[in-house]
Amino acid sequence: MALNRAGSCNPAVVKIGITFLGLCLVGYLLGPPLYWHVLEGLAAVRRSSSAASCPPCNCDCDSQPLLSIPQALSNGSFTDCAKHDPEVTGDTEKNFSELLSEELKLREAESLESQQRADMALLEAKKLTSQYQKEADKCNSGMETCEEAREKAELALLSQKQQSEMWELRARQKGWKESSNARSVNTI
Repeated sequence: MALNRAGSCNPAVVKIGITFLGLCLVGYLLGPPLYWHVLEGLAAVRRSSSAASCPPCNCDCDSQPLLSIPQALSNGSFTDCAKHDPEVTGDTEKNFSELLSEELKLREAESLESQQRADMALLEAKKLTSQYQKEADKCNSGMETCEEAREKAELALLSQKQQSEMWELRARQKGWKESSNARSVNTI
């Protein structure tokens, strides 16, 4: 009895320990996802509150060049690139639409070629199917012929056995007795 008291644990302590381990496991599994969801929610709240208090920015960035290059080294066309040119935009849009139409034509040609290959493959498959069907029909007719020949052979064998039995019966009635040589012939 003394061993049991000293060696056993208090059930309340065991329950508390298991509960603590369970809570730690739940915290380990659910903690990181909840942490990131809370951070995203706080960031969204901060963004919405700061967007309401900040006035909109009015800046004209196109008028100032990104880099200031010394006049001696500057190329006049470089600063002109940042400006909006309606002719260039129109040409670019035309080139873009031409490229798109060309791409569509290429894809249409590819799809037509693919369709033709598929049609050829289908036609080839139909030819092979027809050929296999003809072979199967030949095989079936051959099997039917063989079956008919087998049935005829069985009938002929049956009639031959009946005739043999009839002649053997007649021979026995006339006094014929089977010899040992005849048995060896019958077994072969």
